[in-house]
Amino acid sequence: MILKEHFKDKIFQQISETADELGMECYVVGGYVRDIFLDRPSTDIDVVVVGSGIEIAKALAERLGKSAHLAVYKNFGTAQVKYHQTEVEFVGARKESYSHDSRKPIVEDGTLEDDQNRRDFTINALAVCLNKNRFGELVDPFQGLDDLKERIIRTPLDPDITFSDDPLRMMRCIRFATQLNFYIEDETFEALTRNKERIQIISKERIADELNKIILSPTPSKGFIDLDRCGLLELIFPELVALQGVEKKNGRAHKDNFYHTLEVLDNVSLHSNNLWLRWAALLHDIAKPKTKRWDPIVGWTFHNHNFVGEKMIPEIFRKMKLPMNEKMKYVQKLVGLHMRPIVIADDEVTDSAVRRLLFEAGDDIDDLMTLCEADITSKNEVRKQRFLDNFKLVRQKLKDIEEKDRIRNFQPPVDGEEIMRIFGLQPCREVGDLKGAIKEAILDGKIPNEHDAAFTFMMEKAKAIGLAPIESKN
Repeated sequence: MILKEHFKDKIFQQISETADELGMECYVVGGYVRDIFLDRPSTDIDVVVVGSGIEIAKALAERLGKSAHLAVYKNFGTAQVKYHQTEVEFVGARKESYSHDSRKPIVEDGTLEDDQNRRDFTINALAVCLNKNRFGELVDPFQGLDDLKERIIRTPLDPDITFSDDPLRMMRCIRFATQLNFYIEDETFEALTRNKERIQIISKERIADELNKIILSPTPSKGFIDLDRCGLLELIFPELVALQGVEKKNGRAHKDNFYHTLEVLDNVSLHSNNLWLRWAALLHDIAKPKTKRWDPIVGWTFHNHNFVGEKMIPEIFRKMKLPMNEKMKYVQKLVGLHMRPIVIADDEVTDSAVRRLLFEAGDDIDDLMTLCEADITSKNEVRKQRFLDNFKLVRQKLKDIEEKDRIRNFQPPVDGEEIMRIFGLQPCREVGDLKGAIKEAILDGKIPNEHDAAFTFMMEKAKAIGLAPIESKN
């Protein structure tokens, strides 16, 4: 097969001429070629050279002139040329061998065949020649094109060797299947199960990177179900596996919180590409195994699972090498608050309850509402619709109250500095009590969110607890 029409860009012609001048074979390989057949845009180009990738990169950069930026990585035998919006990575063809306790290979110079043999999956082993006499010719020794058409993920060689040599490929296997909505070929999947323990030599950071890509896929539940089926999930995320199962007592059963969680994750994914909102969906019920209790009257309960879950987040993030910054705090906040809109929607929607929700959620209120609407997975369509209709009321109330009271991220209009100045106080409990009273009065709708009303209220409260302004003391 000849694919000349996909390689009309000036950069390919320049690479072709450079390679021919140096007398080297060169091929575009991997994702760029794969994405041609998937009709996906790609600007990252990987080029394998039978010879020195660094030498050809240097010559190309010189040919392209000042518009090109060259970066050489001698330790890895690679070089990168950036030209306008395009990045081309050059590497010499190589063959690899591995020791059992490391995913870092022993590398030797090799042929194109050697290089294709070491690729992770057949769909990533496709190569297109750039030399003039074979320009655009597809080299496909493992029928990767057929696998693309059949939507199959399969390793070029023995999958046990592929996964044992570099166990990160197990995560990549599931990630590609999830992103592309492909099926993992049976023998390849069975090798995932046989080699799952090898994942323990992979760094937590690399695992988290692949997990994030699965979470950002169109239907992330597919990836988590595959991770669970092959046994990898238990090793990398046991807290999620603990959600599995249904317990029945006296004829009453709770839902399987693992599959419920995946449904919520998929629901959120229909509305948002925010990775950390998707993490909040994945973790919103993470404490249910710890909080599960049997009550003879009401049945199975999970009281305070949102608060217990909120406290679990930092340790999960730390263990999985996820960022311990505002992103973790954002996930914590949403997990801690995710029951609040549901409680409001299940009852009369009062201004006071909505004000408090708006105050606590701040700028994350819209994401919280997206999460909570995604959390309605009841099979009872009447009940589900009632909740969703009530959520519309809550959203409207949020909008109305924000316009009227400006509660989102508000600071009390009379702050601690003013209280201390008026009453001649140092920081103390009374200052905190007055600030808290002002906040509660605004949230309860007793006074408007403005300075004069808050000041008058504060003076009345101060008088009630025996505080007088310093002017009246003199």
